[in-house]
Amino acid sequence: MADQSETRCDQPLRFSIPALNARGRLVRLDAVLNDVLSAHAYPPAVEKILAEGLVLTALLGTTLKEREGQLTIQAQTENGPLSLLVTDYIDGAVRGYAQFDLAKLAEVPSDPNLFALFGKGYLAVTFDRPLPEAQGGGRYQGIVPLEGANLSEAAMQYFDQSEQIPTFIRIAIDHVDGRCVAGGILVQHLPDGEEGRERIEARGEHPDWEHVRILSESIKPVELADPALPLEEIAWRLFHEEQEVRIVEGQPMTKGCRCDPHHIRDVIARFPATERTEMADERGDIVVNCEFCSRTFPISLASLSN
Repeated sequence: MADQSETRCDQPLRFSIPALNARGRLVRLDAVLNDVLSAHAYPPAVEKILAEGLVLTALLGTTLKEREGQLTIQAQTENGPLSLLVTDYIDGAVRGYAQFDLAKLAEVPSDPNLFALFGKGYLAVTFDRPLPEAQGGGRYQGIVPLEGANLSEAAMQYFDQSEQIPTFIRIAIDHVDGRCVAGGILVQHLPDGEEGRERIEARGEHPDWEHVRILSESIKPVELADPALPLEEIAWRLFHEEQEVRIVEGQPMTKGCRCDPHHIRDVIARFPATERTEMADERGDIVVNCEFCSRTFPISLASLSN
């Protein structure tokens, strides 16, 4: 069993229940999650909320059908201990970072809710689809108040208010052998199953959805974050009494910071020489910081003049 689970961490599982017009995603992040978290020395409360954000991003990002599609989740406020949390997904790669005030963070409870961490803020979910507008492409963004005990509850409010898609999300965080492991489940009701019709037609009181929601809510947090429990087994435990459950393995996930020294240099080279001089430090370097991976890229003025 342990060998099977190793292949399932950092690899999402897609499932659908055609007879009940439901679709879902299961994901468990382990090595990828710790790779992202290791770029910064986050306090425990920040590490936990960022881990939740990365799992949520993986769950929602895997609903994109186009490889070049991108999902970005941003939680932001002006007066909370945690001022900004950003995560995104593109083609199986996730990345994220958080900005916080350490002094304010020291005053929050040991297990803070969203309000304790952010104060009054908002959650923005942005889908970028590389298709013509006539085919549903372009950028779509929904913004909702940052409310609820955790990001999962805030995201469910987003789907209720912005998408009108009945949605259940649960995410669990644990520590196993000194590393952070996080798992999550996303289940949605669509009128015509996996493809759906117009989003506005999905109704939360539909009897099929009520049945699926009750089954989904029986999942235990310890099951989601247990690296020894294969995701297929979770799907079987929840829905084995249904007539048909279709399961498809997703592509393995990776840490997805996209900072590239050559690209950064090319971008800076487009600025006028006078502006480049103003951006340079006393050594004649323009230093670019990547918040996601906590790396700096010094670009010398001399190299730009060649």
